[in-house]
Amino acid sequence: MREFILFSEHGRTSGNFKSLMEAGRLDIVCHSIIAAFFISNAMRMDVNLHIILNGPPDPPKHIEFISHEEMPISKKDVGDLLRYVLWKYKKGRKVLAFPGIYIEKKGFKEVVEEHGGRNIYLLDERGKLIDDVEIGEDPVFILGDHLGLPRREKKIAKRFCKDTISLGPLPYFSSQCITIVHNFLDKKSMRGESSRHIYYR
Repeated sequence: MREFILFSEHGRTSGNFKSLMEAGRLDIVCHSIIAAFFISNAMRMDVNLHIILNGPPDPPKHIEFISHEEMPISKKDVGDLLRYVLWKYKKGRKVLAFPGIYIEKKGFKEVVEEHGGRNIYLLDERGKLIDDVEIGEDPVFILGDHLGLPRREKKIAKRFCKDTISLGPLPYFSSQCITIVHNFLDKKSMRGESSRHIYYR
């Protein structure tokens, strides 16, 4: 299982928005969802994606996407799906919004702490090159949106992470970072990898 924790400092925390870009750059979140789960004509079945939205009007919100064959997701309407998930939030509860998709009020620190003891890696341009790091089993990767991780979240991440890793000499989009990590792990596990991790749609 691969997991990603994406923090969005200004991502809107309610579904009453018209433009993804004006809703705290939720377009970046949508692109990251697509990168996490989709390959050509298929969907990955070995991924968990945690999104922490910290923007107005009611931060924080934690949306968890867990690979599921019945997840109602397509590359064309991720924005609408995100809007509907936000509308399904109920105070004081972790809500199953759709198959494989949950929403609750939970912050970055709590989500990272829940993964304590796992092989956690912070994606940062100043880290060790990923080629030089031995990635452990069932890894968890932490990253930010176009603004990166704020200082307070980066400090929390460094308390729990096994290593800080860089994906290369250039800054990449959040969605590209997820794709690069997937590609690195795909190549690493080509031999003996089972097709059960891919669901053809």
